[in-house]
This record gives sequence, C-alpha cells and structure tokens, in this order.
Amino acid sequence: MEYVKLGSTGLDVSRFVLGCMSFGEPDRGNHSWTLDEEASRPLLRQAVEAGITFFDTANVYSAGSSEEIVGRALAEYGRRDEFVVATKVHGRMHDGPNGAGLSRKAILAAIDASLARLGTDFVDLYQIHRWDPHTPVEETMEALHDVVRSGKVRYLGASSMWAWQFAKAQETARANGWTPFVSMQDHYNLLNREEEREMLPLCADQGVGVIPWSPLARGLLTREWGEQTSRSETDEFGRTLYGEADRAVVDAVGEVAAARGVPRAQVALAWVLRNPVVTAPIVGATRVGHLEDAVAALDLELTDDEVARLEASYVPHAPAGF
Repeated sequence: MEYVKLGSTGLDVSRFVLGCMSFGEPDRGNHSWTLDEEASRPLLRQAVEAGITFFDTANVYSAGSSEEIVGRALAEYGRRDEFVVATKVHGRMHDGPNGAGLSRKAILAAIDASLARLGTDFVDLYQIHRWDPHTPVEETMEALHDVVRSGKVRYLGASSMWAWQFAKAQETARANGWTPFVSMQDHYNLLNREEEREMLPLCADQGVGVIPWSPLARGLLTREWGEQTSRSETDEFGRTLYGEADRAVVDAVGEVAAARGVPRAQVALAWVLRNPVVTAPIVGATRVGHLEDAVAALDLELTDDEVARLEASYVPHAPAGF
C-alpha cells in the first residue's frame, strides 16, 4: 500500500479509501444488497491487512448501521490512531423538522449521533454529504468550525457540488477565521469526467485533497455492458448517472484489460490514479476480489496509447450526482 498526504494537510492516508456504503444491515435503509455485520467483517479485516487506513462511511448509510459495523470492526482490528475515519452529514436521519440538512441544530445533533454509532470520541474527516440550499453557508461553516474546536472532528471535507458553491464555502470560512474544507469527495471516473472542467482545477490550485466516489462507475467499468448484478438491478440512483452513450468507453476498458491480461477494475482504477489531482479513490467491496483488484491497480501503469484509447469515446454528461 502507498500513503500520501490529504491535500495540503499533514494527514497521511492510504492511496485507496474503503467505501463503507456496502456494509450495513439490509433491513435498515433502502439498500437491500448491503452486507450485514457478519459478512462485512472479513472485508474490513482484509482492508486493514492490505494496509488501507482510510475508511469512509456516512450517517445515512443503512440508517446508521454502516457506522456501527465499521466502528466495532476497527476497534477490534487496530488502534484508533492507526485509522482515518470519515463520515458525513446532510441526509435525512429522522422524520419531521431538522431531521436533515446543514443547519447548526442538525450538524451538532448529527456529529454526536455518529460518534456514538462509531464508538469513538472523534471523527478524522467530517464531510458535508451535499450542499444545503436552505441554510445560509455562514451558519453551516461556523457550526462545522465549532465541532472542530470542540475536538469532535479533526478535519472537514465536502462532497459533490458546483465548483462555485465549494469556492463560496471556502471563502466564507477564510473570511471569518473558521476551518475550511481540506478535501472534496466528488463523482469522477472514465464515464464521467465533468469534474475536470472546474472542480479538479480548483482543488489543485487550492491544495484540496480529492477522494472520488464511484471510480468504477457503480461497477459498470468492471463487466460487460448489460451484465447485471444484485446491486445494479435495484440501483435507481445509478440509472440516472450513465446511459447507452457510455458503452463505447466500457468496451474500451475491456479491450485494454484483455490485452494486458488483467481485470477491468484494475484498468479503470489505474486511470483514476494517474491523475495527479486525485489523492485516493473510494473503492467499495462486497467480495475479496474487489480489494485485491484495487491494491493491484497501484502497480499498473497505463501507456499513453492505452489512455488515449480509453478516453477517445468519452461523451460529455449533464451534471449528475448533486
């Protein structure tokens, strides 16, 4: 495993983040394909043994049970200071007013609930899951600053939004002496490269770490076009992200992988890793082979000709995922 700094901070993180949305009790939340605690633990142990130290979850994943599973497993598999634990706030956690969003009330309640589920005194990276258009950005950034000052959070991060929104939040924090975001978790892969237009250059200029979600495009880049999995059959959100126009890119990944004699996932991940702005892609795992492919991708260096082949059929996409 390789380790790098998260943006311009002094925080060392593994070159891959283990995405923990796939860990959660199937009867909680709306993801019937998630792995329960018994099935999740071997994969979490495998990640630790592979040298992955960065774990990303969210309060909304399986109604909080992802945080519970991750927290218990990491407490058993190592010391707290060995791991970088990230979670998120924004999604709806209960019915009625103030059950979601980025108001001061919602943030202060959510961090305490996440800490209790994770079984820890602090979160290393606390991320806003999405932009909240209904709350003044000043209120959000001050509340986030306060959770850092309280010792409950070490660093702040953001996730998918417009580049102007991210810039506005950063300037609001700096103008008031509050804690800025150190990372951006955005949607970036061979099928959706729209972040190359504004967000990635902004992050590069400002020294913000980039930890892309869905680097394998919900698994589309790992299999033949049209092949289904238990997740894809029920993934309504995923159907809004990609379409028939992406087939040529998926086919190109298959051709490069076949010529190299490696799984498609390794090619798709190697492409993301070669972007110097990317700190650590977020990879999910429901099988042992998923993590093996991720680690192996670190040693796969694509040629310029292979990259050109992979990128040749890209079709611009409308903004999606935020």
